Amino acid sequence: MILQGDNMQIMPQLPAESFHTCVTSPPYWGLRDYGIPPTEWPETTYTPMPGLPPVTVPAWTGCLGLEPTPEIFVAHSVAVFREVWRMLRPDGTLWLNYGDSYAKAGISGMGDPTIGERNLGGMKSMKKVIPQGLKPKDLIGIPWRVAFALQADGWYLRMDNVWSKTNPMPESVTDRPTKAHEYFFLLTKSERYYYDKDSIMEKLANSSIARLSQDLEGQQGSRRANGGGKSNGTMKAVFSVRGSKGIIRNPLNAALREEDRAFIPPKMRNKRSVWSGPTASFSEAHFATFPEWLIKPCILAGAPPGGHVLDPFGGSGTTRKVALENNRECTIIEMGPQYVEIAERRTAAIQQQLF
Repeated sequence: MILQGDNMQIMPQLPAESFHTCVTSPPYWGLRDYGIPPTEWPETTYTPMPGLPPVTVPAWTGCLGLEPTPEIFVAHSVAVFREVWRMLRPDGTLWLNYGDSYAKAGISGMGDPTIGERNLGGMKSMKKVIPQGLKPKDLIGIPWRVAFALQADGWYLRMDNVWSKTNPMPESVTDRPTKAHEYFFLLTKSERYYYDKDSIMEKLANSSIARLSQDLEGQQGSRRANGGGKSNGTMKAVFSVRGSKGIIRNPLNAALREEDRAFIPPKMRNKRSVWSGPTASFSEAHFATFPEWLIKPCILAGAPPGGHVLDPFGGSGTTRKVALENNRECTIIEMGPQYVEIAERRTAAIQQQLF
């Protein structure tokens, strides 16, 4: 389902606890003006970080990402995800993509064009000022400000996955490394939640498979452990069968110690927190869009087949496209009519194929 309009007006009309997961990339603060209608934001109170006093920001009219201060942007982000919280099942998850920006004054060059989902025409440059309390060239830390505020608002902050871009935007800076990563936070409503780890496991390196296949007793072992101070023999490659995907050759031999039970080592491992890959190009966009490979693990792990995925910042429909291709239902909300038209075209054939 594709819903056009302001997500802060549409989400309250959707049923509570009806989505398994939310996978989204909201507009980043201070990056660019997408040329969409403004939202009426009421006065909002939030807590910046667990243990800190609450902050109240005044009512404001404008687009998310164009707020005059980071504090107002974080408050509005918290307000959005309070509504997402209501719509998620008790075992639901939130996968939240954010990039960062630097404190500077003047007319913005519209930032890195390889980030975000709304990367089509109609964007405008914007005037920026140095946020109070920050210095020119300071990294603002927007992703972590939002993550900590959501944590203080009740979300469990479970992982700070890093998208390592293999084709980052070149930068002319000479006094810091080139920015080549973004964050993809995993947040949850509950301590225990739906997470299908098997669906997103990674291939184990051949060197690891070879190491785990060694005969334990025949190994020479390594003397490097503890700086050479290991006193009870050399370090050997031991792999526990407990919780592994290895095949136990003698599972009924209870007399053997676990570490001595022969087994065929696994070929897959639990997904790591650094996700390396390129940005994505799209023929109808002036800039790169949300990469499909990046969000596929979030959808597979966050919702079962037939489950329901939400993206309140739907953009050109990438989340919906990937969800439908993997037999999940998906509802996206998008304000810009030009993006809705593209999302409808991108997912129409998939809808016919599945339903």
